[in-house]
Amino acid sequence: MKNMIFVLNEGFPKYKQIYEQLKSYIECGDIPSHNRLPSIRQLADSLQTSRNTTLTAYEQLVAEGYVRGEGRKGYYVNELEPRLIQKQEIPSLINKNPKKNEVAVRIDFRAGAVDQTHFPLKIWRKLSNQVLTLSECFKYGEVFGEMDLRQQISIYLFQSRGVKVEPDAIVIGSSTQQLLIYLGQILKEEHEGVIVEDPGYDGAKEAFQFHSYEIETLPIDERGADLSELEKMKSKLIYVTPSHQSPLGVSMSIQQRQLLIHWANKVKGFIIEDDYDSEFRYTQQPFPALAAIDSSRVVYLGNFSKALLPGIRLSYMVLPHLLVERYKSNFLKFESTVSLQHQLTMSRFMDLGEWDRHIKRMRLVYKRKMQCLVSALRCHFNQSISIIGEQSGLYVLVKVHLNCSEKWLIDRASIYGVKVYATSIYFIDNHPTESIIKLGFSNLSYEDIEEGVKLLKEAWT
Repeated sequence: MKNMIFVLNEGFPKYKQIYEQLKSYIECGDIPSHNRLPSIRQLADSLQTSRNTTLTAYEQLVAEGYVRGEGRKGYYVNELEPRLIQKQEIPSLINKNPKKNEVAVRIDFRAGAVDQTHFPLKIWRKLSNQVLTLSECFKYGEVFGEMDLRQQISIYLFQSRGVKVEPDAIVIGSSTQQLLIYLGQILKEEHEGVIVEDPGYDGAKEAFQFHSYEIETLPIDERGADLSELEKMKSKLIYVTPSHQSPLGVSMSIQQRQLLIHWANKVKGFIIEDDYDSEFRYTQQPFPALAAIDSSRVVYLGNFSKALLPGIRLSYMVLPHLLVERYKSNFLKFESTVSLQHQLTMSRFMDLGEWDRHIKRMRLVYKRKMQCLVSALRCHFNQSISIIGEQSGLYVLVKVHLNCSEKWLIDRASIYGVKVYATSIYFIDNHPTESIIKLGFSNLSYEDIEEGVKLLKEAWT
């Protein structure tokens, strides 16, 4: 032990306080047997006392057998009888009494992870190291995101989603929720309420509630939404996930998209389009974005979390011309919330064509995993479940026809070492009559998927 520090009080001999403190540490086991104590000079400097004071304390400990002196090596703690060691209880936030029946997680059907084995680690590391040699990497960066990355996103959106956008209309953020909170700040000047899908992404609802928006709900089922309901609502702001509805997976038809845009223009409102995983559609090409049809009243949200890596915290927002200046004037003095290094690395990654290659590769990988999961579920459960959303995305929903609660299904799976996820968090008023479980597959191997479904069969039947 090189050093230690503790408080010495006035009015009491300092050597005695040092002696008592060290004795207590030794008896409680905080300084283990055979550990070397700080040198006399080190401890005296640390406690701001004289060396004679520290020496007197050490000599008392030696006399009572707590420590021993070993010539020029210093002072070492002697081994004490177990009955003399009184280990102090240290408060802990960790649950010391886990459930007796708790089983370690063997298979985790989490939807928020990505396939680690296919991540382009070498090229990403190479580009990241190159970026670190740039002088601009050692600055704070641009407030609304690096222009190089915004230009690359502009090119990508036009080629993949049909969205024509100037780089100046793009804002880089750390997450969809963070961008929604910023956006909500400027929109609440004119909008008191917002329409959200029910069921829908709970993170968006939380972001709007952060600004005390009045929430109106648009019911969604496996066939989609009845947009005629919009005529009954007073809000002129709506948040939707049209390409892959979260969580039901249904896609909005071109007719529905046109109706929604017509509504926004009619009421002079705004559509917030969250295109969170549109890259992964397995039965046909991705549908054109709402912003590709008419961008005048559409705020487009995208991210790199689902397709590349959640941990780099890179998302983006495309603002319509009506909101660009208002947004920038409100947040001009706020620093960017995104890593400059990750922005510059992502820009190079896209410029070299690595992003397009990665998307094509992962679309095939995830399509096969989706097929594996759906096949295993149908094989083991037959008619006792219905599968929702197998055409796209990185998860499926399983509607269980067993008259069991969501909690029971999750708890039973846990007993068998399988972690599955609730969908009740997505529902507001439009609750289902049967329990629905969410199963992600992106970070699981084929063997994991097969084993996990087999264990679920045992757990639920």
